[in-house]
Amino acid sequence: MKSTSKFLSLILRHKPQIVGIELDEHGWAEVEELIRRVKNLDRATLEQIVATDEKQRYSFSADKKLIRANQGHSIPVDVELAELEPPEILYHGTSEKFSASINAQGLLKMSRLYVHLSSDIDTATKVGRRHGVPKIFIVESGKMFIDGYKFFRSVNGVWLTEHVPAKYLRN
Repeated sequence: MKSTSKFLSLILRHKPQIVGIELDEHGWAEVEELIRRVKNLDRATLEQIVATDEKQRYSFSADKKLIRANQGHSIPVDVELAELEPPEILYHGTSEKFSASINAQGLLKMSRLYVHLSSDIDTATKVGRRHGVPKIFIVESGKMFIDGYKFFRSVNGVWLTEHVPAKYLRN
């Protein structure tokens, strides 16, 4: 199941063409087409993945005919997020090995559409641990918002912005 979920993430966030599907402009894929094209995937498995994914990566449309990844795309899609005022402080978890670069350049979205931020240190630490020895940056998101930066929150609670300049970061 876990390998199917990871494969689903690859398809819905980065490379839908590897199974021959297309995402619409909002990142939606037709469920029946996805099931036809992905080996060993049926509706029950897909529904279980969506319901039990610990990071809540996926959402169904209201009629369950469409599915999409909630965020983390490297392909241009608009997942229809409303701009929101963020909390005063957010967190970014990464690896110690990236600290010097981040201190110099700030947080860059790299191959994704947005920089991903957490509202709590525990989540940021878990994210950082995936990349090595975790390093947590404190993001002065309230100041950024006042200064005109846009923030969005995904349906699974991840905060998103296009760039975090170094002047808004604390170690």
